[in-house]
Amino acid sequence: MIRNPKPVYIAIFISIVLAVFVSIAIFFVSFENWYFTFISFGVTLAFSFVLFFYSLEYFIYKKIKLIYKTIHSLKTQKYDAKLSNFSWTQDPIANINKEVISWARDQKEAIDELKQLAEFRKEFLGNVSHELKTPIFNIQGYIHTLIDGALDDPDVNMRFLKKAAKSADRLSDLVADLLAISQIEADELNLEMERFDINSVVKDVYEQLEVRAKERGITLMIKDGCNKPFYVNADKYRIRQVLVNLIGNSVKYGNEMGMTTAAYYDMDENILIEIADNGEGIPQEHLPRIFERFYRVDKSRSRESGPGGTGLGLAIVKHIIEAHDQVVNVRSTIGEGTTFGFTLKKAAGN
Repeated sequence: MIRNPKPVYIAIFISIVLAVFVSIAIFFVSFENWYFTFISFGVTLAFSFVLFFYSLEYFIYKKIKLIYKTIHSLKTQKYDAKLSNFSWTQDPIANINKEVISWARDQKEAIDELKQLAEFRKEFLGNVSHELKTPIFNIQGYIHTLIDGALDDPDVNMRFLKKAAKSADRLSDLVADLLAISQIEADELNLEMERFDINSVVKDVYEQLEVRAKERGITLMIKDGCNKPFYVNADKYRIRQVLVNLIGNSVKYGNEMGMTTAAYYDMDENILIEIADNGEGIPQEHLPRIFERFYRVDKSRSRESGPGGTGLGLAIVKHIIEAHDQVVNVRSTIGEGTTFGFTLKKAAGN
């Protein structure tokens, strides 16, 4: 049984054409002898068919099939394995171009992804170096100034020591956040799920940030109708970490004499938690990258807003919420404010 009919058709066509030309030549050479003409046609047809068929099948098609098999094997990552699902009855010439184009497209996408990851890695290392450099240089400057004689000046020594301690705290926070996000991205985040009231946790965070909020004249509020228990199933410690980041950013970057408002919405199986401020807002072009590590909308403004930010807070928020199989989002309008929202699994008792 012939496995691939295409070489047969090609061999028959070429053989008939060749046999016709040879028969015509024999017809005139043999002085129009039809007997020799038909004999030569049959012999030429048979001989040329065998020659062309086996040439196509074993010297051309077999080579193409081997290439096709190699491409198919590499695409399925089974180069050394026997491909039981590979069909030799398919026409390789009809499929090989499609396979090569598909394979090339896949390789290009993989290369582009690797280039993008390399660019992210380069940007990440540059950002880490920059963030570490600032507090380290500050600490070095304060300590060397004290060593050079400022330690004996009572008006200077305590002020420089406090500044050095503040830079050391910032360095400690940065290292802690780097370790946290490293563990999260390595899937080493072990969630301890429990049932708790999210409104109660928000109030605790409000109390923690109350002094900082009063310094900027910011009022911390619960939206009307939401100041009641909303029970969720989540890791309470990690969700508190999320709220500290979101509410802390609202206090830090919101307008002075403004307000930060927490609201909760029943979404059937989930509870939607929103933290909103009436600050300056975030330009739309920055929103898609707001959860990236070290990404800042306005770096100069971030520096002026005081210590405490490592540029990793929102990235940690995103990873924690996604570890709960939930989503976090942001919407913002220039001049009106910014709202961060995330969902948590609703617990019984709501």
